[in-house]
Amino acid sequence: MSSRQPADRSRIELFLRRLAERFRRPGRIYLVGGTTMVYEGWRAQSLDVDLTFEVEPADHDAIMQTIRELKDQLALNVEEASPGDFIPLPAGYRDRAEYVGRYGQLDVFHFDLYSTALSKIARGAEEDLSDVLALLRAGRLELAALEQRYQEIRPQFATRSLKPDPKELDRNFQAVRDMWARG
Repeated sequence: MSSRQPADRSRIELFLRRLAERFRRPGRIYLVGGTTMVYEGWRAQSLDVDLTFEVEPADHDAIMQTIRELKDQLALNVEEASPGDFIPLPAGYRDRAEYVGRYGQLDVFHFDLYSTALSKIARGAEEDLSDVLALLRAGRLELAALEQRYQEIRPQFATRSLKPDPKELDRNFQAVRDMWARG
């Protein structure tokens, strides 16, 4: 049984502050998925702090070691994850990263919210679809733009992997449309 605690916003911020204190090199941290949802107040907590990062190649091992140490010291589950691990990323995703703030020499962003929403639609869990609706309700996504990016990446699902099945993806996207239409 894990003694690690769920991450609320204060624990995410503590993690980012400690990371910046110990990793004193430039880099970019991208908050992903449920971590963004918690940070922005759309969900109270997440089981993991999901993130991805960009640092100089020479600094990769150092940031990984620092993250591992902080996971243990703060009793947090920290996972390196990106929507790109689950879906083909739509064009322009890098330009749509939303700046969160600077922690030491680390610039922190939310990973492109459209990519995040599409990866949640691909997973299709109830909580994931609820997260997509929360992003739409908050005005952080527009359904027409989400639809456009979905249509852009959808053809790649048939050839990229067996999961998710394109038909299942279509059903999940339709479920989001239906829930959005119902308000």
